[in-house]
Amino acid sequence: MIERIMVAGGGTGGHLFPGLAVVQELRRRIPGLQVKFIGTARGIEARVLPARGEQLELLKVTPLKGQGVAARLKGLARIPTAMKDAASLMRDFDPDLVLGVGGYASGPVLLAASLARRPTALLEQNAYVGMTNRILSRFVNRAYITFEQTEEVFGKTKSRLTGNPVRQEFVEHARLALADPEGFESRARTVLVLGGSQGARKLNEEVPRALAQAGLASRGLEVVHQTGESMRDEVEATYRELGVRAKVVTFIDEMARAYSNAALVVARAGATTLAELCAIGRPSVLIPFPFAADDHQTKNARTLEERGAAICIRESELDADALGDLISKLLDDPDQRQAMARAAREHGRPDAAAAIVDDIMGWVGSADPRARESAPEANEPTSGTQYSSLAMAPMLGFGGPQIALRAGVHRPRRPVVVDGAVWE
Repeated sequence: MIERIMVAGGGTGGHLFPGLAVVQELRRRIPGLQVKFIGTARGIEARVLPARGEQLELLKVTPLKGQGVAARLKGLARIPTAMKDAASLMRDFDPDLVLGVGGYASGPVLLAASLARRPTALLEQNAYVGMTNRILSRFVNRAYITFEQTEEVFGKTKSRLTGNPVRQEFVEHARLALADPEGFESRARTVLVLGGSQGARKLNEEVPRALAQAGLASRGLEVVHQTGESMRDEVEATYRELGVRAKVVTFIDEMARAYSNAALVVARAGATTLAELCAIGRPSVLIPFPFAADDHQTKNARTLEERGAAICIRESELDADALGDLISKLLDDPDQRQAMARAAREHGRPDAAAAIVDDIMGWVGSADPRARESAPEANEPTSGTQYSSLAMAPMLGFGGPQIALRAGVHRPRRPVVVDGAVWE
């Protein structure tokens, strides 16, 4: 029986919103479900969750990877206190499940949950598994993954290849797109530009000039441009100087509606962005973040390009004039844009959140889920549910074999050492 769930992590929208999608689906099935989020003051969750009326507790943790020596040492020094605080929150809230959504705040919480023998699961949206989730792979009971190759990190027993979950509003808009694709396309009256919750300087500088060249006004289109916090005023001034009608915002609350209204999307190629694009089915020009770990954004974008769902441009090759010509041609060719939208929609997984919750309900919904964790794998029944290995990026396993969901088994924990600090 699931009555309380703790959701840990965030930092960016790409981590937070898949977690919200799972929570939405759980609430749909479990009236009165209690949810507590754990994050940090510097993450997007501190801005988004209170506005949604969610319970949010903050931990004082900072990232380790990509930091200087002093910042890394400071971050390591905070881990014991964060673990202690996480354990206290665990005792007070008494969750039936702890779900990590990625980001450094999820580490102490999931480790504390594992030590307390709570059922633990995490979402891994990317093809390249980051440091926090690599550490947690030894401790968690479940890993809901988007990319087939990440099963190597978590193991077949723990892994569930479900796709990246999108929120309920995306499911609803996906249904509308499938029911009336031509009408859906004809009602799209914007060009949507997305730089992610942190913004993207190169996109913010080059895309406005490209859109000015594309002549949107003559086509009856306007721009919705999400910039992140730091460049909003600068980008708004650029559009004004160029004479382009644009709504410039730091953050978009109704993302599903924004996608649905877009005749074309220009965006980075993060896993959550692609999951949302494909769930609804929008034509896109993707400009991957060049410094993403293992260059996974470029691989994401190239895979969709190969299937006719997107056009990929490397940031190093981004030129306002060339981009303006490309956007103009796409806007003048509704048949190509509809074909791109169909190709994206064919590879969408709007049912990913439902697939994840199906598994959670069959696992934690048992009378004593913690007893099941320690049962030998040979005695574990399969869930009876099959999920396609279709996922949202390169090596996504498009059209690959189906896999059965199997209940996880408990494995003995071993000490993990990160930069000289012992995590258990």
